[in-house]
Amino acid sequence: MKHASKWLGVASTVVLAALGASPAYATGTLAGTTITNTANISYSVNSIAQTGATASNAVVVDRKVIFTVTGAASTTTVTPGQTVAYDAFTLLNSSNDTLDFALSTANQTTGASAAHGGTDAFDVTGFTYYIDTNGNGVYDPGTDQAITYLDEVAPDTSKTVFVVASVPLAATNTQVAGVVLTATAQMGGASGTEGATLTNTNGTAWTPGTVQTVFADAAGATDAQYDGKYSAKGDYTVYAPVLTLSKLSTVISDPINGTSNPKAIPGATVEYCIVVQNATGGAPTTALSVSDPLPTQVTYLSSYGIMLNGTYTGTTCNSDGTAGTGSNSSFASATTGNNGTVNGTLNNVSAGGATTMRFRVTIN
Repeated sequence: MKHASKWLGVASTVVLAALGASPAYATGTLAGTTITNTANISYSVNSIAQTGATASNAVVVDRKVIFTVTGAASTTTVTPGQTVAYDAFTLLNSSNDTLDFALSTANQTTGASAAHGGTDAFDVTGFTYYIDTNGNGVYDPGTDQAITYLDEVAPDTSKTVFVVASVPLAATNTQVAGVVLTATAQMGGASGTEGATLTNTNGTAWTPGTVQTVFADAAGATDAQYDGKYSAKGDYTVYAPVLTLSKLSTVISDPINGTSNPKAIPGATVEYCIVVQNATGGAPTTALSVSDPLPTQVTYLSSYGIMLNGTYTGTTCNSDGTAGTGSNSSFASATTGNNGTVNGTLNNVSAGGATTMRFRVTIN
């Protein structure tokens, strides 16, 4: 009679894996997923099938943290004194878990290279954050929701954040303010509650049955690889008028010489011309108004009036323009220290253009 033994230990090396189906993510299997693997054996003794055996193993998938932050494709154009200047950034969560992200923004140092050319020359202030609620890529006050962090960003999901800041009034045309937005990975899972900052477990032993965290992020603009952070540059570029204001005077007549080589003697008529010029490359002006308090030694000549939006050639004011009306010019009565004030509203001046305001006085 033949004898056979049951070599179960050896037979267990024959493995048939049975893995449950799961959704397909570009980020891979989701963190916290339990992967159960079951091995089965079958065998016979003297051609008689015996009862088989099974062995199972469960692996809990760990958290792989990888994400990017991308700045806007072009600079944000701003004006001096603008209090709501926004720059857009997009965060893409390529991790295999839903995460929160802390947000922080810093000005670049003066002279540093900005995101879209040029060098940092001034700082913006008062950083606040808004999420692109309607997804149109444009900051919409009253629609886009104010945030302090990004909440519950699912795997394979991107979010656009607007960094809103104020521009100093002293900023000048073409100056650039560079900023750096840094996002830091945090624990997700509780909507409306900011999670704790994640800690990297690279270099530590694997603990079966728990979800450990592995940083897989690349280096950003100012942060390092595998630090659970990602930073990107953005910038604000000033577009403003570059105005030059000049005031010219011409003696029109005097009581002795009339209009032949007149001199600036008491009783003489003097024409003042105020010239506003906007340099090439500057933004057009809006709401341009001129105010000129007169010294006590002269008296406004109301019979001549105020001529607006004249032309300027070389260094000479031309005798043109349109007579002002009550809606765009006025003469205010004398106050302490002056003999009245001449006021005028001028047309907008485009880059490279000029306009004038003319009026006359007599010397007391």
